[in-house]
Amino acid sequence: MGNCLPICASETDVSKKSKSVPIDTTFKLPSPIPSWPPVAGDGFASGIIDLGGLQVCQISSFNKVWATHEGGPDDLGVTFFEPSQIPQGFLMLGCYSQPNNRALFGWVLVGKDDSSTTTNGALKEPIDYTLVWSSESSKMKQDGNGYVWLPTAPDGYKAVGHVVTTTPEKPSLERIRCVRSDLTDQCEIDSWIWGPEKTSNESKFNVFNARPNNRGTQAPGVQVGTFVAQNGGTNSPLSIACLKNTKSLLSSMPNLTQIDALVQAYSPLVYLHPDEEYHPSSLNWYFTNGALLYKKGEEAKPVPIDTTGSNLPQGGSNDGSYWVDLPVDKANKERVKKGDLQSSQAYMHIKPMLGATFTDIAIWIFYPYNGPARAKVQLINIPLGEWLEASELEFQNGNKPVAYSSLHGHALYPKPGLVLQGNGGIGIRNDTAKSTKVLDTGVRFEVVAGEYLGSAINEPAWLNYLRKWGPRIDYSINDEIEKIEKLLPGKLKAAFEKFVNGLPDEILGEEGPTGPKVKNNWSGDEL
Repeated sequence: MGNCLPICASETDVSKKSKSVPIDTTFKLPSPIPSWPPVAGDGFASGIIDLGGLQVCQISSFNKVWATHEGGPDDLGVTFFEPSQIPQGFLMLGCYSQPNNRALFGWVLVGKDDSSTTTNGALKEPIDYTLVWSSESSKMKQDGNGYVWLPTAPDGYKAVGHVVTTTPEKPSLERIRCVRSDLTDQCEIDSWIWGPEKTSNESKFNVFNARPNNRGTQAPGVQVGTFVAQNGGTNSPLSIACLKNTKSLLSSMPNLTQIDALVQAYSPLVYLHPDEEYHPSSLNWYFTNGALLYKKGEEAKPVPIDTTGSNLPQGGSNDGSYWVDLPVDKANKERVKKGDLQSSQAYMHIKPMLGATFTDIAIWIFYPYNGPARAKVQLINIPLGEWLEASELEFQNGNKPVAYSSLHGHALYPKPGLVLQGNGGIGIRNDTAKSTKVLDTGVRFEVVAGEYLGSAINEPAWLNYLRKWGPRIDYSINDEIEKIEKLLPGKLKAAFEKFVNGLPDEILGEEGPTGPKVKNNWSGDEL
């Protein structure tokens, strides 16, 4: 709903000059956000969302309140902000906080009471404050002293954020608003923002991001963008709540025309490794070029799949009764394995998230075949499955994010290089690099699902095939594993064996993957 704007002047003078840190820079997308196609009566990208008597607006311009220069991620400290440039009639629900080790990129919601009653409105002032933490006794580098306060909500209301000050006096009761309980939802800790030490300590003061506990396409919980501050770690009960969309999960979602505009503006570019032999393709190309449907008990009589996948079994469960495989004859099998980059399409699922205050576009790319995995010992180790902010991505052609597909495995990474999937320097290597082989997901795409759009979307038959996409057993790497083990000394050999035993069947080639609708993130959270 809002864009990042430069930080406004600080409320306090910096008492001690410090070297520049990433948060001193505000992240902005390379290109301006375009104007979206308007449709009468539509609430998409209007800047304000009605949650049911409570209107919210996303604010990403801030006044700096207080900062430290030690502790937290990379031991660079943290900065606390209040939202600024708040629209007329809207009020602060809580402050914003971010580690100093990355560029300023965030937001908080502000609220406006739009209920029909004045006695039991959507918003009320707190009746008091509790001091959660003070930096007075701390010897760390800081901009003066900081104080973190929790609003005491009236009966029937809950706090959804904190107030931060630079003086020990309690803040004014008018500074923040609490929210009527029926408009709130339970929240949980997301990521660690800061603590006086370099890592989160369960017995010390910590600051975390908060998010709705229940997340998914049907979940009403709304993230406020505020933080939770508490003396203790992740196991301590949370003192604040999230918001709840009690009105509609549809009114702020884009229509097909707006979806097309979103895709054109933000569709990722996927770079394949220059040595990649196994390329993506469209499903139509795969079916047309000899893909076969197998049935348990009738393995000798595979059935050619219709060009649209219309003869694939629909619904049911992944019960092992059917699976899809490559053509039988060797020459054609090897040809189809290599895919067809020119035919490849991006398949998109449009879904409401976080109480429909966000529109998620999940993009699926089909590869007929993943190449054999390669193991390495004593290399670098980088964690997988990270959720990245826009500020951590590479962009091209305006606001199009760039992703790198790993050699043979086809996992996507934000930067080129080597990623090791494993622990202790032992794992499966994922090599990524920029090449002339690139898939622009906005050139050829199909919206295959968007439940909120109703009959406007006809789901293809292949989407409701819920069994395996791939052979039950394609190849064995036991011989290769034994060769590696013979070359390793005792400790490394034991560690390597433990690693191999923990690999998923998909990497060992013993099971084909399941389709999009079988994944937990189809109706749940991508995280």
